[in-house]
Amino acid sequence: MGVAFFPRTDPGQFVVNVKVPPGTRLEVTDEYVGKMEQDIREVVSPRDMNMIVSNIGITPDLSAIYTSNSGMHTAFIQVSLKEDHKTSSFAYMQRVREKLANDFPEVSTYFQTGGLVDSVVNQGQPAPIDIRIGGSDLEESFALAKSVAARVKALRSVNDVLIPQDLDYPGLELNIDREHAALLGISPEAALDNVITALTSDTMIAPSFWVDPKTGNNYFLSVQYPDNQIKTLTDLKQIPLRAPGAANTTPLESLASIKQINTPTEVDHYQLRRSFDIYVMPKKEDLGRVSAEIKHVLDDMHHSSQITVSMGGAVSEMHSSFRSFGIGLILAIVLVYLILMAQFASFSDPFIILLAIPPGLSGVILFLMGTGTTLNIMSLMGVIMMTGIAVSDSILIVEFVGTLRANGRPLKQALAEACKVRLRPILMTTLATILGLIPMALALEPGSEQYAPLARAILGGLTVSGIVTVFLVPTAYLLIHRKGNRDAGVESRSGEVTHA
Repeated sequence: MGVAFFPRTDPGQFVVNVKVPPGTRLEVTDEYVGKMEQDIREVVSPRDMNMIVSNIGITPDLSAIYTSNSGMHTAFIQVSLKEDHKTSSFAYMQRVREKLANDFPEVSTYFQTGGLVDSVVNQGQPAPIDIRIGGSDLEESFALAKSVAARVKALRSVNDVLIPQDLDYPGLELNIDREHAALLGISPEAALDNVITALTSDTMIAPSFWVDPKTGNNYFLSVQYPDNQIKTLTDLKQIPLRAPGAANTTPLESLASIKQINTPTEVDHYQLRRSFDIYVMPKKEDLGRVSAEIKHVLDDMHHSSQITVSMGGAVSEMHSSFRSFGIGLILAIVLVYLILMAQFASFSDPFIILLAIPPGLSGVILFLMGTGTTLNIMSLMGVIMMTGIAVSDSILIVEFVGTLRANGRPLKQALAEACKVRLRPILMTTLATILGLIPMALALEPGSEQYAPLARAILGGLTVSGIVTVFLVPTAYLLIHRKGNRDAGVESRSGEVTHA
């Protein structure tokens, strides 16, 4: 039986993260994305297609925080399906994945649903499994990350693997000759500000030079070079620099050296340590098997003691939630036993009542395995609900047997009559619950997949528990109370002999 954190639901959309070789120009990335969009339209049926929106590259301003792209060589394609689409989003994702892998083998792709539920469950990450490689040496950490990604990608239970960071993105290193700059009266900070203004723009926030007298809005003063001003490396070297109070300008190349280097696209930190992420997308909903295989891979990898390797995302939350549910289920059983012990004034009768729980749990496991449903948060909630209903059916029998015995009925006769009388309400309660949950278990409506495991867990547990309870509970009652009944009969007969 598979194990998952939350049941997988069809969001009616999917996202394709695209990464071409680092250093690719934005125009070339745009051509790749255009061809990929054409492939997507060939795979997705026109009657199911709603729209396609692509986001290519980044701009060097504040808007970069709203995109997952890290450079001009990255993009993502959002595909939205119609509400009444006939084919599942996951089926389309698999078909598009195979199509793009065949047509663009040099391009790395990573598929995700892009739904709100998955984002919340994955703690904001684009994948349910996030392997973090942390260390102070970027080269060493990145080499380990690529090695781990290659081995994880080879697993049969994994669909996509993505490392969002790169170390070989083309960049320019600007080294300012501080002594020469000081002789010209130009500070390194002023030189860098001029370069930033030339490449992007510069905005003055304070003081406010003009306030609209009608609305009270502040209008900032922004300075920006024309778009075609800086086109080549020579244009960059000719950026004019002016010292305060000086009449003439000085080109940038006269006091700074510029050379081409490889630079990281982004440097992420986790708990104050530089880290690389490895996003892993499983083929199926089952996270337990995939996480176990990945853990085995990580255990076999040898690395420096300065590097830390951890696994996050929905997997860590899944294990934490399962432990909490296990503790909660045990506490629920203990509290129910204590309450029943106080009500029946007996230690054995509550134990007999709780015997209805094991058959219910076996029914849950069999039904989930038969329907291919994972054990997740929703199915665990169904287990707790099933436990309450199964215990209530058992209470009906034990309580009525106690009433009949108090009225002087023999043990076996009381058991037989209690089972016969209480069979009807037990069947009515069980059948009403089962029939009411069948539509939910079938998951016929869009988005109903998240509630189907709950209904299936209750259906399987009640079906087995309802059948077994009417046999198991009376049998256990007879075995436990038979000895006490014999002792009472012997004592009664000895009293009659003494009286005679």
